[in-house]
Amino acid sequence: MSIHKQEHNTSSPSTPRVRHRRRSNEVPNETSRSNGNYLLTNDRDKYKSMLIRAHSSLWMLGGFLLSLYMGHLYIWAAVVVIQIFMAKELFHLLRRAHEDRRLPGFRLLNWHFFFTAMLFVYGRIISQRLVNTVTSDKFLYKLVGGLVKYQMAICYFLYIAGFMWFILTLKKKMYKYQFSQYAWTHMILIIVFTQSAFTVANIFEGIFWFLLPASLIAINDIAAYFFGFFFGKTPLIKLSPKKTWEGFIGASVATMISAFVLANILGRFQWLTCPRKDLSTGWLQCDPGPLFTPEHYSLPGWVPDWFPWKELSILPVQWHALCLGLFASIIAPFGGFFASGFKRAFKVKDFGDSIPGHGGFTDRMDCQMIMAVFAYIYHQSFIVPQDYSVDMIMDQIMGSLTLEEQQALYTKLGQIFRERQWGLN
Repeated sequence: MSIHKQEHNTSSPSTPRVRHRRRSNEVPNETSRSNGNYLLTNDRDKYKSMLIRAHSSLWMLGGFLLSLYMGHLYIWAAVVVIQIFMAKELFHLLRRAHEDRRLPGFRLLNWHFFFTAMLFVYGRIISQRLVNTVTSDKFLYKLVGGLVKYQMAICYFLYIAGFMWFILTLKKKMYKYQFSQYAWTHMILIIVFTQSAFTVANIFEGIFWFLLPASLIAINDIAAYFFGFFFGKTPLIKLSPKKTWEGFIGASVATMISAFVLANILGRFQWLTCPRKDLSTGWLQCDPGPLFTPEHYSLPGWVPDWFPWKELSILPVQWHALCLGLFASIIAPFGGFFASGFKRAFKVKDFGDSIPGHGGFTDRMDCQMIMAVFAYIYHQSFIVPQDYSVDMIMDQIMGSLTLEEQQALYTKLGQIFRERQWGLN
């Protein structure tokens, strides 16, 4: 009995150790196999995702180049389409089907506010260009002039109609949901139209000022993806676990180089650099000005003789492009970080699934919003001459006068000119 107990006592402590050893020997093998399979699966998914993303990018690039070729109005139309998709994705983000079924017409109210905001924003931007387009037809000129004059009042009363519509549709036990949706709608309008207003303004100042900033954001995004894909090891920010320091730094260098080179290429085409002062689609010709006039710099003497170029041709706008490139690579990515935090707050992976491999249009435009605003402010602050030219003054005056008032102004100016001529004589 004692022997049995002794054997039992001597064997019992050893048994857990044996089992523990077996466990320690067996688990790593199983784990290594499962991890190996998991990593292989991840690799396959990783490359499959990259191919889908590349395919979608090619389609987007093709559509983008086609709209550039067609001109300012078609680019503006593309911006409007993107806006509508963004609004649809954001409206859907907090939508609750159960509550919506009890509120017929509630989504229609959201779109009423959306198109009212569109009329207000674009009316302010293109009013002068619209007047310039219809000057040859007296009836159209009067009609458009009246619409431009009362455009703000029209938009205000449309908004008030929507406001009254909202108040009249309030229901018991639905107040909190309805007011939260009302606030959410207005936030969407701010997000969408802040970006688009500055984007469209940049387009009509010259496609160059739209294309270069937009291209730099795309280049930075693609470069960050590839540098992070092949070299990424160090996490950059917790909001975006896939973002790495290697991708961020590599993309910054690539964006700065691309900004300098791309500005030289794009700045040599008048179709891209000339501003559009009407809503026609004809070819543009203008004085490129000093900003787009090449300056030639001789290379230093230490450059070897076999080097094919003896001097460099640089456009002054390339130095400004470096500022845009610096902003696109350092500041604009924070728009993406903001969007990542936003999606985490609402526990969604993407804003939508409109673009395979990319998510929704809102996922692609998160950095573009910050960049478009900066590009416009930079252009107005450091590019546009601060002194007013005759053309600028005439554009401002003629945009607010009817045809009869313009003729009266022309007669009055002629009279003043003749009086001064006589005074000098």
